[in-house]
Amino acid sequence: MRIVTPQEAVAGIRSGDQIYLQCAAATPEVLLAALVARAPELRDVSVVHLHTEGPGPHLAPEMAPHFRHRALFIGPNARRAVNEGRADFVPVFLSDVPALFTTGALPLDAVFINVTPPDSHGFCSLGTSVEAMHAAIGAAKTVIAQLNTAMPRTLGESFIHVSQIDIAVEVDAPVHEVARPVIGDVERRIGAYIADLVVDGATLQLGIGAIPAATASFLDSKKDLGIHTEMFTDAVVDLVESGVVTGAAKARNRGKIVTSFMMGTRRLYEFARDNPMVEMRPVDFTNDTHVIRSFDNFTAINSAIEVDLTGQVVADSIGHRMYSGVGGQMDFIRGAALAEGGRPIIALPSTAGSEGSTSRITPALKEGAGVVTTRAHVRTVVTEFGVAELWGKSLRERAAALIAVAHPDHRDRLIYEARQHHEL
Repeated sequence: MRIVTPQEAVAGIRSGDQIYLQCAAATPEVLLAALVARAPELRDVSVVHLHTEGPGPHLAPEMAPHFRHRALFIGPNARRAVNEGRADFVPVFLSDVPALFTTGALPLDAVFINVTPPDSHGFCSLGTSVEAMHAAIGAAKTVIAQLNTAMPRTLGESFIHVSQIDIAVEVDAPVHEVARPVIGDVERRIGAYIADLVVDGATLQLGIGAIPAATASFLDSKKDLGIHTEMFTDAVVDLVESGVVTGAAKARNRGKIVTSFMMGTRRLYEFARDNPMVEMRPVDFTNDTHVIRSFDNFTAINSAIEVDLTGQVVADSIGHRMYSGVGGQMDFIRGAALAEGGRPIIALPSTAGSEGSTSRITPALKEGAGVVTTRAHVRTVVTEFGVAELWGKSLRERAAALIAVAHPDHRDRLIYEARQHHEL
């Protein structure tokens, strides 16, 4: 491993190379900025990553001739580039991302990582984001690291040895923080309905956003909940500190919070620092349906953009406009459905738009919208108006159940449309 300046670290990147960036709060900003500074010298460099925090300077319109992003999940900083055709979206289950690298389907010339300085044994921790990093590091021709004193040292399958790193820069760059979401009345009502479905001893997938945070706030009477999730936030810290999450009833990784990455405030990162309760694992473990189904009463909570009256769930797009990605929704929805006593939940507000002008329970999906969870996979849909149980229901019965949890202002139209298509 050579210690160099950021400019020297990226000097070996050539036009046409393909690079993978560590994701989310661990985005290697120093290395990325140094690469973007070389833009006039480069053309058609492919930058592959999941959602990253920060401004994403490689995604600016003027960077189009120099860098082209391949999005495995579309974060807010990449939406404009993808929808303007300056970046590409690769639909993929989160559990399959490591295999893209190990099989050579996405060959990598380099990987940029953001890790702790090595310990006395020469091991660096991947910190807040393990996701597909082990696969990417193993597949890349060159591994370029930020040795970051501000990165929390996390445990589990979080470690790489300095012998795996080719080039490194020493930095003290704060990890990206994500503020706690504002929880409104709609989210509180949805969270209360979901919390009623959670039994004592259940293992939860509890991600980011106002609905998971609201759900967590209603779990204070539950006992011995566990966490097995692709990512977690400050809401889980609250549940640990209140004694609700102990992991004591988990069938595997008992007593552990198992996750692949985390996003939140400094409080979350300090909670995870050197904490034996937090076990970081790659996404091909956290999101493996075989692993998920091994937990009794597994409860998976996922969001949606719209759900049609047959139960098709759109979660990655608004019509033709790409919004996010496939991510881990299908991994957890299917895994939870296969678990003994499992509960796969799709949760969404009943409306969108100005003053609830658009129903998110729809007679038909928007043109161009992508189905992430099929009508055969969906089981439970929750809005602020209640719980729709769809498993085992006919199309007619599903339509009735979903209309019952739609916003009252839109129910008459939904009933009319359903009758037109013989769904009621």
